[in-house]
Amino acid sequence: MSNPFTGLSIESARRALAAQLRSAQLDEAELDARILLGAALGLDLTGLVAQAARLLTETEASRLAQYAGRRIAGEPVARILGTREFWGLPFRLSEATLVPRPDTETVVELALEIFRERQASHQIRIADIGTGSGAILLALLHEIPGAFGVGTDLSLTALKTARDNAAALGLADRASFVACSYAAALRGPFDLVVSNPPYIPSAEIPKLSIEVREHDPHLALDGGNDGYDAYRALIPQATERLAPGGALIVEAGQGQARNIETLMTAAALVVDRPPRTDLAGILRAVSARKKSP
Repeated sequence: MSNPFTGLSIESARRALAAQLRSAQLDEAELDARILLGAALGLDLTGLVAQAARLLTETEASRLAQYAGRRIAGEPVARILGTREFWGLPFRLSEATLVPRPDTETVVELALEIFRERQASHQIRIADIGTGSGAILLALLHEIPGAFGVGTDLSLTALKTARDNAAALGLADRASFVACSYAAALRGPFDLVVSNPPYIPSAEIPKLSIEVREHDPHLALDGGNDGYDAYRALIPQATERLAPGGALIVEAGQGQARNIETLMTAAALVVDRPPRTDLAGILRAVSARKKSP
């Protein structure tokens, strides 16, 4: 089969790829086309514009055709490129990690708000339960100079990915990573415990978009029959490991925030602020604190 990008200029290739993606009924076809073209050619937006009239080499055309085929088959752009930006920072991905999403930045925002209110005079200790790529933990360490953090995950592959991201971001000396179920291997006290746990009800996973159900690890998605299995496990563990006055902040699925607050209250945590909404207005970040003596 001939390569549809052979002999095209950079600008023509961008238009041709965008048309292919639109025909496949993919959202954000124009944006995806620009990102994939830039990756295939090793050019940023300025380079694409400056070299718009240049013809693609055979190698570039072949790489772009591979990227196009993968995207049309439903593979997310971040998976194709192996990286995703989160909180303005680049994160490498692996098959064992979720693609960090803008919704999860809501957890970081709320954790930072709580940290700044406390004005702690000691070194802040953070635990990220189910760290995946390390996105939440490393974003917080980037924002809180001198803080130390621990990320846990069941997947050794995910933990290696998180360690590599910590090293790439210059945070390896303030981050460590442990293989365990939720917080089982951790010793407190922690000032902040954060988590984006699996919260999709098992029966809903086959109904998710192909980008998620075929490319995100099910271990990081499946929240059990009702979607709350992870919360039932991690909330009591986090409570035991929080310092007095420390806070637990978790991501919630749509419609789950109030039930999560009930689980937090049952674990003797104090829910003292409303959940934080994401850009779509969904209650996305839920928090509670441990009582001070």
